[in-house]
Amino acid sequence: MRSLKPLRATASVVIATGLVAILTVSCAEHEPLDYPWEPTRSIQVVVPWAAGGATDLTIRVAASEIERALRQSVVIVNTPGGTGSIGTSEALNAPADGYTWASGSASALGYYPVLDMLDTSLDDWHLFLAMAHVPILSVHPDADYEDFGDFLADLEDRPGQVSVATAGTGSTGHKVIELICQAADTDYNHISYPGGSPAVTSVVQGESTATPQLASEQADMIRAGRLRPLVAFSSEPLEIDGHEGEIPPITDWLPDVHIPTDYFGIWVRSDAPEEVIETMQQVWDEYIVDSEALQNFARERGGMMTPYYGEEARDLVWESVKTDAWILYDIGYAETSPDELDIPRPE
Repeated sequence: MRSLKPLRATASVVIATGLVAILTVSCAEHEPLDYPWEPTRSIQVVVPWAAGGATDLTIRVAASEIERALRQSVVIVNTPGGTGSIGTSEALNAPADGYTWASGSASALGYYPVLDMLDTSLDDWHLFLAMAHVPILSVHPDADYEDFGDFLADLEDRPGQVSVATAGTGSTGHKVIELICQAADTDYNHISYPGGSPAVTSVVQGESTATPQLASEQADMIRAGRLRPLVAFSSEPLEIDGHEGEIPPITDWLPDVHIPTDYFGIWVRSDAPEEVIETMQQVWDEYIVDSEALQNFARERGGMMTPYYGEEARDLVWESVKTDAWILYDIGYAETSPDELDIPRPE
């Protein structure tokens, strides 16, 4: 297994920003490979979050590599809502011909039933992971906090009053602030948005006090000096290209807090034609594993390359499913106990 290490940037990535974007590719760059499946029309990837968030940014980079391999356009369709369940449901209910894929944070596929949002599980999908993203808790540059310790003290002094913006119930940011408050035995005021990008924007504009969204969603605002990162939700310091100094790890203040890993990628229906799955596996081996574009993206945005598929990907995600499902249950957001869904509490 490859080491999952944060990377620093050496190049920038150009990101499209429309709700629907069609990515094109030059077929002359590489000799075609001998794939079992040769798509005859465009492939659609449903991104179940608003444009500009971690899923959207990651999948656009991965999709460009897939286009390069398959010599076929990949259409990104942003369908936000329901903590990602609406867009995922669209992909789940589409024809199982291999031309409609889902995407997002992989653990959501396991905890949607816990939230009673969507009847699905990891068994419904073939997972193709690309990236793991690290959350950062950031505030407006003018906020009266010297460090994360000051922020914790404010949470404790004013329980339920400090406004924290996230991408909604069950999102990475939501789980992070819940874990922080559990560890510090306090509470906060949850401000929910339909994606990571609007949650980040709310802090930039002074509508919310802090956001614990992913580094990839905050990196541009941090480099521009419009957000000030206080802490990385990790056990090691985090570096983002263009930002001076390291972002300290949360374990400097909360050494026993649990830190789950959030894997992002593309999901193909388990009942898709076998030749589609075999082709995707080849594409991952030939293009994604050593993708320079994804490596640059990871370096620029404080991410970690996680180019896994098959049983290896499922085993990694299953650990995240168990953690996330029980976090949601313990904080009172679950409609169904994970036990009833055969999701054991993590050891």
